[in-house]
Amino acid sequence: MQPFTLPEFYVPYPARLNPNLEQARVHSRAWADEMEMIDSPQHGTAIWTEADFDAHDYALLCAYTHPDSVSRKLDLVTDWYVWVFYFDDHFLELYKRSHDMAGARAYLDRLPAFMPVDGEITETPTNPVERGLADLWTRTVPERSADWRRRFAVSTKNLLDESLWELANINAGRLANPIEYVEMRRKVGGAPWSANLVEHAADAEVPAQVAATRPLQVLRDTFADAVHLRNDLFSYQREVEEEGELSNGVLVIERFLGCGTQEAADTVNDLLTSRLHQFEHTAVTELPAVLEEHGVDPGSRLEVLAYVKGLQDWQSGGHEWHLRSSRYMNRAVAPESGELSGLLGLTGLGTSAARIVPSLVTTTPRRIRSFTHIPHQIVGPLRHPDFCMPFSTGQSPHLDASRRENIIWARAVGMLDPIPGIWDEHKLRAFDFALCSAGIHPDATLPELNLTTDWLTWGTYADDYYPVIFGRTRDILGAKVCNARLSEFMPLDSPVTAVPANALERGLADLWTRTTETMAPGARETFRGTVEVMIDSWLWELANQAQNRIPDPIDYIEMRRATFGSDLTMSLARLARLAQEQTVPPEIYRTRPIQALENAAADYACLLNDVFSYQKEIQFEGEIHNCVLVVENFLDCDRERALAVVNDLMTSRIRQFEHIVAHELPALFDSFALDASARQALLGYARELQNWLAGILRWHEGTHRYEESELRYHPAAGVRPFGGPTGLGTSSAHVRPRPAAAAGAAGDSEM
Repeated sequence: MQPFTLPEFYVPYPARLNPNLEQARVHSRAWADEMEMIDSPQHGTAIWTEADFDAHDYALLCAYTHPDSVSRKLDLVTDWYVWVFYFDDHFLELYKRSHDMAGARAYLDRLPAFMPVDGEITETPTNPVERGLADLWTRTVPERSADWRRRFAVSTKNLLDESLWELANINAGRLANPIEYVEMRRKVGGAPWSANLVEHAADAEVPAQVAATRPLQVLRDTFADAVHLRNDLFSYQREVEEEGELSNGVLVIERFLGCGTQEAADTVNDLLTSRLHQFEHTAVTELPAVLEEHGVDPGSRLEVLAYVKGLQDWQSGGHEWHLRSSRYMNRAVAPESGELSGLLGLTGLGTSAARIVPSLVTTTPRRIRSFTHIPHQIVGPLRHPDFCMPFSTGQSPHLDASRRENIIWARAVGMLDPIPGIWDEHKLRAFDFALCSAGIHPDATLPELNLTTDWLTWGTYADDYYPVIFGRTRDILGAKVCNARLSEFMPLDSPVTAVPANALERGLADLWTRTTETMAPGARETFRGTVEVMIDSWLWELANQAQNRIPDPIDYIEMRRATFGSDLTMSLARLARLAQEQTVPPEIYRTRPIQALENAAADYACLLNDVFSYQKEIQFEGEIHNCVLVVENFLDCDRERALAVVNDLMTSRIRQFEHIVAHELPALFDSFALDASARQALLGYARELQNWLAGILRWHEGTHRYEESELRYHPAAGVRPFGGPTGLGTSSAHVRPRPAAAAGAAGDSEM
């Protein structure tokens, strides 16, 4: 019995079959034999029999996912997939089943030696995984650029190393939360690795100048998520029921939502559909602009388009292979059954196009719903749940002094000026950013506390400024010009020389000088990046607002960290520790446990803000960037259900934070053999993040920013009709002044 009925998948492109399939089958069989992968026991266990290999049919997978590859490249890509699936099964049999963490670490530590970015392989392979990797690396990398080799080495290392994360969860009986799962599945599942092979198979490299931009990252990540979520649906029975696996999206959703397996499977399929819609949206609306902005030449643009087409081919071909491979639960929809979507009984090769129409019909309502939100609906205050907050923080004795000096500073740089009239002194006092900084930085001196308070003030002012100045008129080009100007006030190796023209620029010029005058060049560059990530994310918000498009839930969570300024405000929590952090090797901050710790903290804070700001954003500002609304739209549920889901996400992220501190940081310390001073510095950083979380909650509970009476007050003279237009150029909408003003004019992505 199958545990659920497979849903109607979104398959908008027909699968095509490479004519070199039979040659790839013959070649891959001979290669697997040569690497001793078939009927060759490993530590007494035969990973694959001859029948296993033939039934899995990896050549069919590659012939479907790379339909236009020439024979030589199809053979090579097929060998790569034989290797990666063999690794997955080899690791399962030798280390997952035995829970052998020490053996797994030693096994994985050897593999990077067989994929050097530069130079020759010097180690001698000792098992089929090492032997296969050495052979494949030698056959692949000479044809590719150094940039591609680096990217491919990273994605290969990720899918190998992060198998330890799966093993650790199995040993602890721990199931990941949904956000953690999606992030980790990208690494463990290997689809970013597959995206690199798409470049190789299509002989179409993504230019280095745009490889790290948002559109290319989103295309890669949405491709990866769709591949993995589809695989989770087909492999649930084998992984969960037969292998005791915990790393499966259907299981994660089933436990998180507390629902039945069928409902969980349908929800995973909805998320898969949403990710494919995001892929298409990014390719059409974001990618062309980035290619133009970076001056990508016509030849390279064609390579990027070939890459995008290759990712689409992979989706369709991968789906077709899942319908046919013996590895997966597919009996109810196998092409031979004649029940494929119930569509006219069409079966066999060449009939995948017949599934396009039903898949479009099924998924179109979800796509339309994302663009039909009605702004300024009266929602009233949102009930605040009982937030899970296991941490506490102190409060700086300099709070009152910082409050006073913050008003003086904001007035001096022009933030309280009547034009453009974003804030006045009443607004700033009501917001009380010093209360936030006093909690996230309780041990700061007065100058340090003032610096934190002023950065919070500047970031929130800027976030309020963009919707008023650029959002009302949909002036995204003007916002880009503004961002470019702001970067001029953050020089890396010289004093600020640009002349500020408004409060935004004056505030940043002053803060940059006060913050970075004693910073090392590398730290200064990193800190500037945190500011630029934040201001660039506001362009994404402006574009969504112009399209009235509620974001895809995964895209929202990941971009919310940027729009909230998480990296920037976390950096403020670390300013006093810069000297101590020099004892920590820089690469430690790039490890998965530290990044997971930061992301868990950021998500909790962002979602907390969404709960407090729901009425402000949805009712008064006509905003769409709020996770409660995103969940309402995605699950097609009411507000109370969406709020409960958001609160559960917050709880799961704070529990993950605790788990990392208790279990993953000690393992990290041992893995890198860190000395006592480095361990103390990292534990100190974890405590700073705990202060950051507790301080942000305290501020939300103490600020007046989200109270309805404050939302109805606006510093500019004249009436502000309830739910009506605000900002420059809207005075004609106000017939008669009266004391109580309505909606504030700003967005609330920061705080």
